[in-house]
Amino acid sequence: MNPVIKKYSDNPEVARSFASEFVSKLHTLAANQDLITVSLSGGSTPKLLFQVLAEEHADAVDWTKVHFFWGDERCVAPDDAESNYGEAHRLLLSKIKIPSANIHRVLGENEPNIEATRYETEISSVLPHNRDNIPTFDIMILGMGADGHTASIFPHEICFLESKRICEVATHPESGQKRITITGQIINASSCVYFLITGESKAPILAEIMQKSGSYRDYPTSHIIPEGELFFFVDQSAAAQLGE
Repeated sequence: MNPVIKKYSDNPEVARSFASEFVSKLHTLAANQDLITVSLSGGSTPKLLFQVLAEEHADAVDWTKVHFFWGDERCVAPDDAESNYGEAHRLLLSKIKIPSANIHRVLGENEPNIEATRYETEISSVLPHNRDNIPTFDIMILGMGADGHTASIFPHEICFLESKRICEVATHPESGQKRITITGQIINASSCVYFLITGESKAPILAEIMQKSGSYRDYPTSHIIPEGELFFFVDQSAAAQLGE
């Protein structure tokens, strides 16, 4: 399936436009199912997204049907400034009416290998499985780094795209920080994948990925080809080299 690319003027417009899309998607899913599974991402655009959802859509969704997970998490405590869960809780989860049992955070304060095993068990026990017995998210929200990584699948650990596990322990290539990440098979089994990509530093690699040129195969993002729908919400800076 060819990705759908939606271009917007800047980071806030990406967040606001995706918030409307996200709420509409939740309404569609809620009409047909009682369990909706969503994998969240960290980063600057998701922070804006969480703020928009809390301020403009907090009462527009039946959050009791929505279960939130994380595509990756830094191995830090939940109150650490670098915690993806911590940011989501501060900006969104604490401001909506959602049961605590619907929030499935990575316990970043735990030993990474033990936590990766625990989290993949939790994912497997909550999510429905597809015909290949792979847990399947309804909605997967992802970002892309300037090196082409997504979730915490970095180019030097691109093998995680092919991992048979649900979660792996990743190592940030510069800081050495440990992270828990879902693997490529889980991302690609998702029913709907949304990339939120902003900023001029992303433009060269995004262009290579979309045009299948240069070193695009070295970038984990280029290997995200889900069974379901694939959308890229990008701002003008990130889309600068894409052409029309």
